[in-house]
Amino acid sequence: MSRKRTPDQEPQAETTATAVADEPAPEGKSFAERVGQKQRPSIPDPFPIATDPVAGVKLFESKQDKQMAIKFGDGGLEAKPSDAVLDVLREAGYRWKNRDRIWAYPVQGDSSLRTRIEAERLYQEIRTMIRQEKGIEAAPEVPF
Repeated sequence: MSRKRTPDQEPQAETTATAVADEPAPEGKSFAERVGQKQRPSIPDPFPIATDPVAGVKLFESKQDKQMAIKFGDGGLEAKPSDAVLDVLREAGYRWKNRDRIWAYPVQGDSSLRTRIEAERLYQEIRTMIRQEKGIEAAPEVPF
């Protein structure tokens, strides 16, 4: 049911998009801030997916560089894995990036989900190999 307005009542003011568009934009504010929407906090890049501190291996994804990365320890020579582990990485298509001290694999747009799944499987395989080489019993993985 609609309400009827009596003669002594004032009409309600209507807000339109043109009224907002005519106002000058405040300097330094983003569009989302100007319209009152929440901004999502940015996530770190590269984003850590899985870490095994005992085995000393980490799996990362970098959206900016469009790559999956595996890092051993701090990337130094003392953290270098065995030749068997390196052969598995090379067979999977990973390449050494000396500047970042990581093993990287590019993420293609058309197969990005498949690449991520394969990277996680490879990480699990390598993690198991390193734990066996070090004589460490299997333990649950730390997600990040």
